[in-house]
Amino acid sequence: MKTKIASFLSIVALSLLTLTTGAFADLEEGFYEKDHVRGFISIGADYRGMRSEFQRYVNNMAFSNWGHQRDASYYNVKDSAWVDTTLSYSGALPNYNKFDDYYFGMHVNIGAQYKQFLTWFDINFMPMQTSERPADSYTANVRARSDVAENASPKKIYPTLYDVEWFTYGADWMFGWKLFGEHTFINLIPSVGFGFNIINFHYAANFTLQERGNPEHTEIVRDRFYSTMATTVTSELEFRIELGRLGLGGYGGYRFVRYNDPDIEGFNIFRGEDETDNVGDTWYLGARVTWYFLSPWEKKQADKL
Repeated sequence: MKTKIASFLSIVALSLLTLTTGAFADLEEGFYEKDHVRGFISIGADYRGMRSEFQRYVNNMAFSNWGHQRDASYYNVKDSAWVDTTLSYSGALPNYNKFDDYYFGMHVNIGAQYKQFLTWFDINFMPMQTSERPADSYTANVRARSDVAENASPKKIYPTLYDVEWFTYGADWMFGWKLFGEHTFINLIPSVGFGFNIINFHYAANFTLQERGNPEHTEIVRDRFYSTMATTVTSELEFRIELGRLGLGGYGGYRFVRYNDPDIEGFNIFRGEDETDNVGDTWYLGARVTWYFLSPWEKKQADKL
């Protein structure tokens, strides 16, 4: 199993180095020695502090309330007849607990090292954040002209409520440099990278969405997660202690994230100018454990012993 993992990481290592240096490298002149490339894998966890705009974005999106539409009827006094129609209903959601301004992130890194240069893919995810429903349903009142509302049937509806939930996951391609050398006991590793992130929301009820400019076109928000993607830029600094092939590190950094407007049942949802700009920025502090695999050159040296 270890051989398979090492072989896989060697392929990843060579691929990464080819992408970053292939345009300039002349192997025959020794731009780099591929036998000295070694793969590594690490796992880590961190505390993620959310910018106030990010927390506001999450709470505004997660607790969106678009109202409902139902088949109903009302008594038309002028014609002395009941009229079948579709009416809109709305009401304030009960008191869900709003989401905090932090969460805990988890990471798996797979990458390669060549001398002091490091490059890796940082795959990140987090536990689901849940605000439990405070009741099984809530009250939404008819929203129409006074003469219609007065005679509407029904005047109230009681939509089912769900737990409101959100979580994110994504990946960054990182590039770092060991400031104090290739194999020193203590090292500082600054790094930068870019990637993507996906945020997922589960809403409070089966709301009715209306198309802007075409209110007759409606869709129902379903009992499922809805996702939207973001581009990311990350900067990080790690303090690492290396004990042979084992590395123990503490790190901190900042991740710049801007989400696209979410698409819900074919409708593009965006916020007004007084709301957030789909900001998903976080600062973070964490710890990770890294395991280095032997490079081909290191394996040859070990075989000689």
